[in-house]
Amino acid sequence: MSFFSGLLLALLWSWFAYEHLHNFIETTSWSSLFVAIIETMVVCFYLCRSTPSSVSVNPFDWLVAFIGTFTPLSLRPEPYGILPYGEYLVFFGVLLQALSILSLNRSFALVPAKRVIKTTYMYGIVRHPLYASYFFGLTGYVLRHTSEINITIYIITLLSIAIRIFREERHLANDCAYLEYMQRVRYRLIPFIF
Repeated sequence: MSFFSGLLLALLWSWFAYEHLHNFIETTSWSSLFVAIIETMVVCFYLCRSTPSSVSVNPFDWLVAFIGTFTPLSLRPEPYGILPYGEYLVFFGVLLQALSILSLNRSFALVPAKRVIKTTYMYGIVRHPLYASYFFGLTGYVLRHTSEINITIYIITLLSIAIRIFREERHLANDCAYLEYMQRVRYRLIPFIF
């Protein structure tokens, strides 16, 4: 299963990166370049992730992870945007995503899995900074590259993120260290809000 998911991820990522790099060359849209770079970073960390001590075997968790991971790779640059300055929100999301990935390091997972529980750096601020980065980055992306398909992908991805947050916390809450972490870091995505 891991081989096939890795192969699918590599194929979708290649298509995604090509489209965004091509868009950058044609339009000099820096958000396209940064999105291609950060998704390359995600793929690298996915391939180098550590072995978990436990992984959810719930088929629903796997389905949601599959949808949430692979659906955003279908986003495509569009010439029209309802708010072209959404590109700045993409930059913020990419920066947050890079910091979150570096904080997470080899504990990267797609489905709920217990690796080393990260509680420092970005994970000392909110419990799911990587998902927060997706929220900001994808919102900016859809504002900058507006189309019906991108909006649909955006909605599906945000729904999967919401489900993944609760499913991951449910899986990790079996560990006393994670329960303590949840008490210490109260907010899931945005400090003092949620």
